[in-house]
Parts: sequence; structure tokens; C-alpha cells
Amino acid sequence: MSLTYHSAMRGILFTDQYQLTMAQLYFRHGLHEMEVQFDHFYRRNPDYDQHQAGYCINAGLEWFLDWMQQAHFRDQELDYLRHHRNSEGRRVFGDDFLTYLRAYGNFSGLSLDAIPEGRVVHPNTPLTIVRGPMAMAQIIETPLLNKLNYQTLVATKAARLVEASRGGTILEFGLRRAQGEGANDGTRAALIGGANFSSNVGVSHVLGLPPKGTHAHSMVQLMMALGEGEIGAFRAYAELYPDDCLLLVDTVDTLQSGVPNAIKVFEELRRKGHRPVGIRLDSGDQAYLSIQAAKLLDEAGFGETSIVLSSDLDELVIWQILTQIQQEAPRYGVDADRLIKRLVYGVGTRLVTSWGEPALGGVYKLVAVHKGGGWNSAIKISESPSKTPTPGNKRTWRIYDRRQKATADLLTLENEVIATDAPLVLRHPSDHTKLRVLQPGQISRIEPLHEAVVRAGRIVFDAPPLEELRRRRVEDVEALDPGVRRLVNPHIYHVSLSEALWNLKQELIAEARRDNISQAQ
Repeated sequence: MSLTYHSAMRGILFTDQYQLTMAQLYFRHGLHEMEVQFDHFYRRNPDYDQHQAGYCINAGLEWFLDWMQQAHFRDQELDYLRHHRNSEGRRVFGDDFLTYLRAYGNFSGLSLDAIPEGRVVHPNTPLTIVRGPMAMAQIIETPLLNKLNYQTLVATKAARLVEASRGGTILEFGLRRAQGEGANDGTRAALIGGANFSSNVGVSHVLGLPPKGTHAHSMVQLMMALGEGEIGAFRAYAELYPDDCLLLVDTVDTLQSGVPNAIKVFEELRRKGHRPVGIRLDSGDQAYLSIQAAKLLDEAGFGETSIVLSSDLDELVIWQILTQIQQEAPRYGVDADRLIKRLVYGVGTRLVTSWGEPALGGVYKLVAVHKGGGWNSAIKISESPSKTPTPGNKRTWRIYDRRQKATADLLTLENEVIATDAPLVLRHPSDHTKLRVLQPGQISRIEPLHEAVVRAGRIVFDAPPLEELRRRRVEDVEALDPGVRRLVNPHIYHVSLSEALWNLKQELIAEARRDNISQAQ
């Protein structure tokens, strides 16, 4: 018996062992078909040590749903589970449970609501809501968290790069440094989050974008070793790609050799009727080198060529580079604003790995159980009040103030009606001393955030194209207050509970403590 690579690591067994052992327990107790609801959310925005995110960009849903449609227990996976033994040599999974998985071990019974990809999201707001039979709703936890948390993390990093670059062009270069095939998810997420293009050929073509890239130092080194020199390497590249000529200029000496040789080749291209794209700087003081390279290019009549920066860039480094350019460029006779507009940023490692915050703390919590013809809210109590999830069937709304700025996300009971002609009380999710009251005149509109995406295992929405996801991101980010968008020490965006939901949460906490303490006595 053996499993193929796809079956073992990409199919239904792309989950944790404890999901399967719990599912068998539910089966033994007749709870496996009980309808339940789980909420997927994260507790805090990424903190990169020296700087912090004030929001996240939701991503990963479409590819997760693609996986979900294909994943089910087949004979090969069931044979593997049948041979699994515990420490005493006894089988872990019984034949009756495996028979159940053979017949019902798919996600056709699940329904999902979700906040669409590309939208700004905040802590403690359900990003994904899963309803369906307990066993399969449990088994889907691990792949859901894996596929949605990572793409959200990288999309958020990309959005911050766009913010730092003042809307500049971002190229995603992370394929060589990513964690295995997760690079594909990272590339997609980066493109949703605001990266303009990627060097990743496969994903770029899938998403309808041309892959972007230049050349490596090795090409220049080879030509130098063969006696052709740096300019010989540049000429060879320009001859083959005359209309896409972007030259890496720091193999020998950026300002004494690389840029002057690039200019010579650019002049040759211009005489042949071609327009060179630009140069790439991959080392050194990139602010200073950008200024000096721009000065040389301007003097040679190539003021419109791009200057691509790469090498360990992230949002804070880009911010520092632009600040330095603004300070230093005028003393060399270079227009700082014009230079900044021609910069392009090739970001690899620190984007695809979300440098500084390598994981999003997304969780998946049981919040409701269907019993006796209705829904019973479920509660988990933590010693840390902020880690106690909000129970029950809920809806999430985004509230916009008179400036059309998003001022809060509000969680309400599923059937709760929000009165627009009365003061709206917003309760902090865990601190009873904190609340806000919005008067009707302070609210311009209230928007529901969740959409139905799966009903009884069937996808019921049309996955939007990449450009639509990007448009959503731009609109949502622009609707944030500047303080929330800050790269360092951002303002905390309010995620609140309605008065009714707050009261339900407190009642369930008190009831759970009372009942379980009495049982322990």
C-alpha cells in the first residue's frame, strides 16, 4: 500500500491527525451528523516588531474552494487509515468509521459564508463561517486555516508595500525563497494585495498577467569570464530583447561601470528605434545610487527609463529609501518627486515570507450547535478575556461615517435588525468598560460584509477576476482613516458587538462557569 504525492499531501489527508480522531469520536457518539457552526477569524493584526499592520487584506478563498471541491476520501486514503496503528499496535480507525468516510467523507454537506477576497478585514471579525455536519466541519479546519491564513498574511504585506511606495510599481520576486509550493499561494496573495506583477511564470499565466523579470549576475559573470565584459553581456541581452531591455548594473561597479555601460547599450537601442526599459540596482545604498543613476540617465536623455530596486526590500526599507531621496536628491540637481515616480520595487523574501510576522494567528472556533429544532450558542472561555470567542449565529456589518470612512465593524445576532433612526451602541468584545455610541447623523451607510459562497457543498458565487479583487482592496484601503493605514503604530480600528450580542456572550460565560463548577464539586 502506498499513497501518491497528490493523495498524501494535497488531497483530503491535508489535515491534522486530531481532526480525524475527533471525527471518529463524534461518529461513535452519534454526533457526526449534528449541524454546527464554526467561525474562522484572527485575533490580532501582524506585528513586524519595528512596525505593525492596522488591518489585513482577506485572500485565499477561491483556491481553498477549488481544493474543497476535489477533496474526498477514496480507497487509497482509507487503506492508509486502515493500516494506522497506535502505540500498542491496535488500529486507530475502525471499519465502521472508515465505511462512513467512504460514503460521506466529502464536503457536500457544508455551507460557507465569507467576506470576499480583496476586502480589508480586522481582528475578531469572522472571515469565514462554516455550517454543516460536525465530523466534516471538523476535518476541514486545518486546510481552511492553512490556505486562508497564509494568503491573507501575504496580501496584507503587499498592501503595506504599496502604501510605503506611494502607489509605486511592485514586482513579486519570492519564488526562490518561499516555503515550497506555498510560493504559488504567496504569489497570488501578493497580486491581490497590490503587487503589480510577479516573476512566477505559472501563477502569472493562470491569473492572466505577463511574468516579469530581468537577468541575474550570472549572465554578466559568464560573459566577463569569456572575455566579452559587462558591456558584452548587456549587448547580448539587448540584441535578444530590444523592447524589454532592463539591465542589472551592479555586478562590477554601479556608477563607474554598470550605468555607463547600460547607457551605451541604450543609445545603440535608441538608434535602432527601440526604447529601453531601465536598470536594476541590487546592492549598496539604493537611495544614493538611485539619485546618481537618475542623474546619469537624465543627462544621457533617458529620463523616462525605470530604476528597479531589489535586495531585501520591505515596507520600512522602502519608506526609508524614499525619505532619503527626498532629502538628498535636490543637492545633486535631481527632482526627488520625479525620481520616486520612476522607481520600481522588486520584493522577494520579505514579501513571500511575511518577514517579521511569519504566521497569521487565524483560529477556527465552534460557536453554535443545532439542537431541538433551533440553534444553541456555544462558548469557550479563556483565562484571557480577549481570547474568548463571540458565540452564536452572527452577521457582520461595516459602518461608515459621514466622511464615507469605515469607522467600525459591528457583529450582531443573525436576525437582529439595526435601527438607523436611533443611537447605535457599540460594545467592546471583551472589556465591559469600553463602548461607543453613534448617533444616526454620524452614520452614512451600513454594509453587510458576508456573502454566501457555498451551499450544501456547491459553490454559489462567481469568483471575481484578479482586477476586481484589486479594485476592492483599493476602495477598502482608501476608506480607512489615515491613522489605521500608518505603517508604524497604527490606530486601532473598532470591531464591536451589538448590545444584544454582548448580553448573550455574558450570559453564556456566566452559565458555563456556573454549570461546570457545580459539576466539578
